[in-house]
Amino acid sequence: MTKFKVSQHILVPKHIKLSEKDKKELLEEYHISLKELPKINKKDPAIQQLDIKKGDVIKIIRKSPSAGEAVFYRVVV
Repeated sequence: MTKFKVSQHILVPKHIKLSEKDKKELLEEYHISLKELPKINKKDPAIQQLDIKKGDVIKIIRKSPSAGEAVFYRVVV
C-alpha cells in the first residue's frame, strides 16, 4: 500500500522551516516574541517531513487570488 504524502497535495500550502538566523530576523523585524506568533502543532501532518522541534518557526506560503502569494508564520508547539 502506498503512503499518502500530505505535503504534495494540491490544497496544502508550502511549509518551510526557518533557520535560527531567519527566525531571529523575523522576530526583530516585527518586534515580537515567539509567544506572540500563532501556533502549529508538532504533529501537524504538513510539517512532519521538516525535522522540527518545539520553538521552530514555520513559514507558510499560500496562493492568493488577490495578492499572488500570502505568507504566514507559525511557531511549533
